[in-house]
Amino acid sequence: MPGKHVVVLRPDELGPNDQKMWREIRTESGAPANPFLDPAFTVAVGQVRPGVRVAVLLDDGSPVGFFPYEVGVLGRGRAVGLGVSDSQGAVLRPGIRLDARRLLQVCGLSSWEFDNLEAGQEVFVPHAVEELASPVVDIGEGFEAYTRRLRAQSPGFLRQTLAKERRLVRQVGPVRFVYDARDPAALRALMEWKSAQYRRTGRRDRFAQGWITGLVGLLGESEEPECRGVLSVLYAADRPVAAHFGLRSRTVLSWWFPAYDRAYAKYSPGLVLQLRMLEAAAADGVETVDLGSGPARYKESLKTRDLRVYEGAAVRPVPGGAAHWLGREPARAARRFVRNRPRLSGAAARTLEELGRLRGG
Repeated sequence: MPGKHVVVLRPDELGPNDQKMWREIRTESGAPANPFLDPAFTVAVGQVRPGVRVAVLLDDGSPVGFFPYEVGVLGRGRAVGLGVSDSQGAVLRPGIRLDARRLLQVCGLSSWEFDNLEAGQEVFVPHAVEELASPVVDIGEGFEAYTRRLRAQSPGFLRQTLAKERRLVRQVGPVRFVYDARDPAALRALMEWKSAQYRRTGRRDRFAQGWITGLVGLLGESEEPECRGVLSVLYAADRPVAAHFGLRSRTVLSWWFPAYDRAYAKYSPGLVLQLRMLEAAAADGVETVDLGSGPARYKESLKTRDLRVYEGAAVRPVPGGAAHWLGREPARAARRFVRNRPRLSGAAARTLEELGRLRGG
């Protein structure tokens, strides 16, 4: 990269000026203020995963870009928080042009894997193998404007959800919603419900991984306006029946870990919570709620539009790059094959659920 210099740092070595420049460059680029691409997220992940690094791109001694990544054996790299991060990529001043493989070489990486690369990442999009839809809800004009649109596009969905909330009140007790709760018991309940859901559907339990529970704990205590955890809880008769832990910046809220108590499933408490959360978030200055990639019927009902995100990997022609390809690409190709065939995808989901049920006894 002629004329430029790269310094690789641990996240805790980023100074206040580095973080300030990181945010200024994000703002200048016009990208959404997604909390996953804020420096505070990289710093938090760095506290629970020792392989996190940040390549700082300097031009005449001034930062013009930041590339956060994790590095493992044989130089195999991945996006920071891969598997739980919903927005990934490099933070570059407009007009900066880089070659992905050259950047990896400078960072000592043989590959860099991503599964939610944001649109506009010109350095890495050519290395994507799949483009995915990531639905979002626009609430910048206020919740009332949003519900008018929701009634027009999904009238049955809104009517039925509100009716279930009224039934919950009648049959269980008074409903109370807290947008930004400080309730450790509710957070523990959320993790238990979510773990049970992962096991029930035959998927890997994220909350069985210590670094993820540690990360949630750190972000839940954060006071950083551009990246902090928000625990929203729906109570019925003063008992938590649904909860969501997400990340927010000043204007973007990322839908991250939602779950509910299955004993109240007939009332759809997760959907009730989501509508209440959208209302509270709009009143709190949030303009966009990012629902994240991955198919779900409720996302189709709630969304106002789709963002594009990308999955893939930049790979250098070195032994570590070959190891990445052999270890990841065949499985990724198999997932794409299934995901792009709805009937096969449905059968796979049913099989995972049955395996989860058998494992759970």
